[in-house]
Amino acid sequence: MFEALQYDFMRNALLAGLLASVACGVIGVYIITKRIVFISGGIAHSSFGGIGLGYWLGFSPILGATFFSIASALGMGFITRRTRLPSDTAIGILWAMGMALGIIFIGLSPGYAPDLFSYLFGNILTVPAQDLLFMLIIDIVIIGLVAALFKEFQAIAFDEEFSTIAGIPVEKLHLLLLCLIALTVVVLLRVVGMILVIALLTIPATLARQFTYNIRKMMLLAIAFGMVFTFGGLWLSYELDLASGATIILLSGTTLLLFLGLKRLCRMGSRARENT
Repeated sequence: MFEALQYDFMRNALLAGLLASVACGVIGVYIITKRIVFISGGIAHSSFGGIGLGYWLGFSPILGATFFSIASALGMGFITRRTRLPSDTAIGILWAMGMALGIIFIGLSPGYAPDLFSYLFGNILTVPAQDLLFMLIIDIVIIGLVAALFKEFQAIAFDEEFSTIAGIPVEKLHLLLLCLIALTVVVLLRVVGMILVIALLTIPATLARQFTYNIRKMMLLAIAFGMVFTFGGLWLSYELDLASGATIILLSGTTLLLFLGLKRLCRMGSRARENT
C-alpha cells in the first residue's frame, strides 16, 4: 500500500476519503438521530437528475448534482411538512423523478457518457484535484454552519415540539439541515457513488452511537470510523483488486455487524452469570 502512495491518484484518494469522512461523520449523526435515512436516500438518488443534466448541457456533473440535491432536499422538506401527502410517498416520488430525469438527460446527450459508472457506484481512485478543492469547500461550509448553529440543531434533532415552544425556527433549521445533507451527498458521490452513499452516511454514525450519546463525541467518533473504513477499504481494494467504493461499504457494514453481534453475546453472557 505504501508504495502506491507515490502515485497522485492514490494520494488524491486518501485526501478524498478524509474529506468524505469529515462530512459524513458530522451530518450522519443528525441523520440517525432524527431518523431521516430515507430522506437522505431520496436526496442521493434525486441527484442523478443533475448528473444527467451536466452530461447533456456539457458542464460538470458534480455541479449539476449539487443543484439537484439541494432542490430535491428543499422540495422534500416543504412537501413533507406543508402537505398531507405521507412523507415516504413524497420522498419516493421525488426519488423516482430525479432518477428518471437523469436517464432522459443522459439519453439526450451526444456520444458516450464518460465516468457515469463512477457516479453511480463511486471510484475514489479517479477523484481529480479540482474535486478535492470542491469537497474541501463543502466541508468548510458544513462545519461552519454546524458550529454556528450547534445548539439549535441539537434541539431539533432530539425534540422538535419543545424546540418550537422555545421559539426555535424549526422548519427553517430542518430545511437547512436537509441542504447540508444534500451537500454531503455531493461530497460522497465520487467516493462511494450515489447508490452506496446512504451506507457511509449512516454506518460510521451508527457505530459511534454505540459508544456515546453526546453529539460532539459522536461526531468525532463517526469521523474517526469513517477514516478507518475509507482507508482500510482502499487498502483492501488495492491488495485484492476490488472496487474501492463497494469494498469501503462492505468493510464498514461488516465491522458494524460484528460489533453488534459481539455486544449481544456479551450481554447474554452477563445475564447468564447473573442467573447462576
